[in-house]
Amino acid sequence: MGNLLHYAVVFLVVALVSALLGFGGVAGTAMEGARILFWIAIVLFAISVIAGFLRRA
Repeated sequence: MGNLLHYAVVFLVVALVSALLGFGGVAGTAMEGARILFWIAIVLFAISVIAGFLRRA
């Protein structure tokens, strides 16, 4: 899951740099990619925590 968050941060940095340079389309696409990867990481983390609690019980 660490790689997933790494790629989300990379997409976020690409979005910020491209927005500063005036590439709005690239910035919007990169931001959506970062948002999707972030939420996927959150969902996988929640599933991992729940599975860990169920394994202990």
